Amino acid sequence: MAKRKKSNLQWIKETLELKPDHRWESPSGYKIFVANRGAVRLNVPQDWVFEPQEKSFKFLDKKPPNDDCCLEVSFNHLPPNDWSKFPLKSTLKKVLENDSRNIIAKGEIITVKRQTAKIVWTEMKFIDIQEEPREAFSRTCIALGSNIQCLITFDYWVDQAEQLIPVWDEAIRSLTLGLYIRDPMTGLAFPD
Repeated sequence: MAKRKKSNLQWIKETLELKPDHRWESPSGYKIFVANRGAVRLNVPQDWVFEPQEKSFKFLDKKPPNDDCCLEVSFNHLPPNDWSKFPLKSTLKKVLENDSRNIIAKGEIITVKRQTAKIVWTEMKFIDIQEEPREAFSRTCIALGSNIQCLITFDYWVDQAEQLIPVWDEAIRSLTLGLYIRDPMTGLAFPD
């Protein structure tokens, strides 16, 4: 069997002028992030730095190394199937059990049901020891819908929680899976 070449994935940024009658709407101070024509869509702070990774997308409050928080999104296309019985809660529990950070508290698992997606998320508190020990929060979300599985993580300092929790709330509120965009200049979408 032939070896696969390592991918030299390069992202192409394209800026399009929106048509006057476009349907894109986001709250003030936010922009809409759309991956793979609408496989995943959510709102992120307008002035945050976007850093595409090989298998995910990162949004940072400032350019590294001066960043204080990171919202990271990844997704997978799943084969057509009835995924409604997939055990999201127990999967999220396993993800947390395998976390190697110095966890000092775990929150309850929150379930959000949407017409086209099921979302579970939780929060944990840990001690970050990269420089001097400092308390931080990490929120993890697994979402499943329209044959798309999405993972979102959000890490931030405890002393910045009050200003950053609304960022998470808006990302989860606006999270949409599998609503594909026909025309990015108008925002016209069609379901899978």
